[in-house]
Amino acid sequence: MSQSTTEPRAERVTHSLVRDVELPGGQGTLALVTLDNGLDHTKPSTLGPEGLAELTAALRAQQRRAADGEIVAVAVTGKPYFLAAGADLLGVSTVTSHEQALELGRAGHTAYELLHTMGVPTFAFVNGLALGGGLEVALNCDYRTVASDAAALGLPETGLGLVPGWGGAYLVPRLVGIEKAVDVILTRPAANKPFKPAEAHEIGLVDEVFEAADFLERSIYWATEVLRGDVVPARRELDPQPVWDAVVQATRERLDATIHGSRPAPYRALDLLAGARNASREEAFAAEDQALADLIMTDEMRSSVYAFQLTSSGKKPKGAPDKSLAKPVTRVGIVGAGLMAAQIALLVSQRLGVPVVMRDLDTERVEKGLGYVRSTVEKLVGRGRMKPEVGDRVVASITGTTEIDEFASCDVVVEAVTEVMGLKKKVFAELEEIVSEDTVLATNTSALSITEMASDLRHPERVVGIHFFNPVAQMPLVEVVNAEHTSDEALATAFAVTKKLRKTAVLVADRPGFVVNRLLVLVMGKVVEAVENGTSVEVADTALSPLGFPMPTFELFDLVGPAVGLHVLTSLREDLGERFPRSAGLEKIVADGTRVVLDAPGRGLPKPVDPAIQGVFGEALPAGTEGRAGTPVLDADGVLDSVLTALTVEIGHMLDENVVADPSQIDLCMILGAGWGFHTGGITPYLDRTGYSEKVLGRRLLPDGVANVPGGSA
Repeated sequence: MSQSTTEPRAERVTHSLVRDVELPGGQGTLALVTLDNGLDHTKPSTLGPEGLAELTAALRAQQRRAADGEIVAVAVTGKPYFLAAGADLLGVSTVTSHEQALELGRAGHTAYELLHTMGVPTFAFVNGLALGGGLEVALNCDYRTVASDAAALGLPETGLGLVPGWGGAYLVPRLVGIEKAVDVILTRPAANKPFKPAEAHEIGLVDEVFEAADFLERSIYWATEVLRGDVVPARRELDPQPVWDAVVQATRERLDATIHGSRPAPYRALDLLAGARNASREEAFAAEDQALADLIMTDEMRSSVYAFQLTSSGKKPKGAPDKSLAKPVTRVGIVGAGLMAAQIALLVSQRLGVPVVMRDLDTERVEKGLGYVRSTVEKLVGRGRMKPEVGDRVVASITGTTEIDEFASCDVVVEAVTEVMGLKKKVFAELEEIVSEDTVLATNTSALSITEMASDLRHPERVVGIHFFNPVAQMPLVEVVNAEHTSDEALATAFAVTKKLRKTAVLVADRPGFVVNRLLVLVMGKVVEAVENGTSVEVADTALSPLGFPMPTFELFDLVGPAVGLHVLTSLREDLGERFPRSAGLEKIVADGTRVVLDAPGRGLPKPVDPAIQGVFGEALPAGTEGRAGTPVLDADGVLDSVLTALTVEIGHMLDENVVADPSQIDLCMILGAGWGFHTGGITPYLDRTGYSEKVLGRRLLPDGVANVPGGSA
C-alpha cells in the first residue's frame, strides 16, 4: 500500500434509490429501496457515513408514507450481484477519535432501526452478496428472501478486528439460536467461510431461497402472500437461559484454548452474545456501539483492514511483467508422481483444463500418483464439490508415464522431485534435450537456489520458481521466484498460470528459503533452540500463543514433517549462517521417527506437544538458570522475545537483499502462506507495534498509520 490510510479519502457513496411496486391482487404499494453505488459489478456497494445518512433519509420518507397509508410494505434490495459488502472499511480506518467511532455505530443503528419501526412490514430481497453491515440490513427487516446464486452471506467482522455492530450480535441468536449464532459470528469468520444461500436458509438466517432468474418477481409475490397471511414464516423461541449460558461458557473456553487472548474482537463479540438474551433492543444496540467504537480505535482493527486490503489487492502482483508476454499453455508436464506432484497435477487439470502428464522412475510410483488423483476426485464428487462429468474429465486428462520423452510437447514442465540439488539439475539437463526452446521449466523447490539449479543449462532464462504450499488445493499462496537469468516471458507465464489456478502470487528473489520458509523455519528453529538450552517443551510449545498462530509450534512441525523442517533448517544454515540454529534433538527425532504431538483433546482444538520428547533434548531446567548452551534458560516471554528479535533481524536482511518489493509483500506471504493472523496485519505491523523494528533495526518497517492507529494505540 503506497497511500497511508490516514489521508483524507472521499466516500464511494451507496445511494438509496426508491421506486414503488404495485403488489399483485390489488394488495397495495410496496416501496422498493435499492442500494446502489452507481459502479459496475467489480465495485461492491459499501456503507459509509454519507450512504447511511441517505438510507436514513429514504427510510424516514417511507415511514411517513406508511403512516399516511400510501404504502403497505417496504423492501430493500441491491444492485446486480450485491446487496452490500458491509461497512466502508477504508473509511472506518480513517476514524481518528473514539467519539467519531461511536457515532459511526450509532449512525448504522439509526438507519437500520427504521426497518424495525417502519409501521408496515419490511422485507429484504437479498439478491447477491451480503456481508457484515450488508447482511445486517436484512437482519433488521421483518422477513428475508435470498437469490440462489448470491455469492456469500455472513458476518466476518470478528476476523477483521471488529464485531457485528449494527444489530447482528443481538438479532442473530434470536433468529437461529445461540449455538448457531456462535457459528455465524465467531466460527465462520475465523475460517473465512461465509454461508451459501441454502446454508443460510437451513439455519434460519433467511426465510426463502428463490432462483436468480426471476428472483425479484418471486420475492415480491412471496411478500404479497406474507401480507395476506397466506404464508407465516417460522420464528423460534429464545433458547433457555441454561442452554445460552452453557454455549457461551464452552465458546469462551474454546477461544482461550485456540487464540489465547491474542486479539480482543472475538471476546467482545462473545460478550455481546452473552448479554443479548436479556438485554432490551436499546441496551443491546448501545453495547454494540461501545464495543465497535473501542475496537475501531485499536491497532488490531487497523492491522486487520491493512491485511484485508493486502490480500484483496494480491490478485495484481507487484513487479509482475506485462501479462502479454506469457506463453500459451496447452499441455503441462509434472516431473515426479509423489504427493506434491499429484496435487499440482490435479489442480492444473481442474483450473487450466489442459492435459497433464506425470512422469516418475517406475510404474509403481506413477500408479500411486494416479491413484491419489482418482481417489481425491471420487471424494470431491461424492461430497458434491465436483460435478461427475468434471471428475471424469479431470481423471481422463491426467496420464502417467516412466518415459521422459512424453514431455516433448509440453509448454510448461513443473519439477516436483526430492529436494536434492544434484537430482534437480539432472532432471533439468534431461528435459532440455527433449522440450522445445519455448518450453518454460518451473521448479517447486521450497528452499534451494534456482540460479544454481539452472546454471548448467543452455537456456537458464527459461527456468522459474513456482513454489506451491501443502496442501496445494487449500493454500492460497504461490511464491513466483525470479532467478538470476529468468526471462520476463518465463515470469509472465508463471504469473498467468498461477492466476488461472486462482492462487495469489508474490514475486520473490532467488534467495534461500524465499519468504515463508525462511521465516517460518527460523521461528521453529528458535523455539527448538530454547528447548535444547533447557526450556521445557510445554513452555516452548505455547510461548508463541500471543501471536495467534493457527497452531502451536510442535503441531506445525508435525504438519510440515520433522524431516522436511530439519532439511530446510539445515539448508538455510548452510546458506545464511548460524542465525539458523542447529538442533541435535531434532536430528534425533527425525532419525528415530519419534512422534512429536499428541491427539487433539477435542475437535478444533490444538494438538499438544508430547511431553515424552523432553527426554530427547535433555531434562527441563528452571527458567533463569544457566542452560546447556551457557546462556540463561528462557521462560515463555523469553522464547517469544527471542523469536521476534530473530524475525526482525531476518526481515532486515531480506529487505536489504531485495527478496521482495517492499515489506507489505512479506506480510502477504506470511498471512497466506503461514497463517499469520489478520489481526496482526502480517508480520511487519506486529513488529512495528511491539517496538521490535525500532529496537532492532532502528526504524519502522511501515509508515505510521498504515496498519496502526496513528501515533500509537488509543
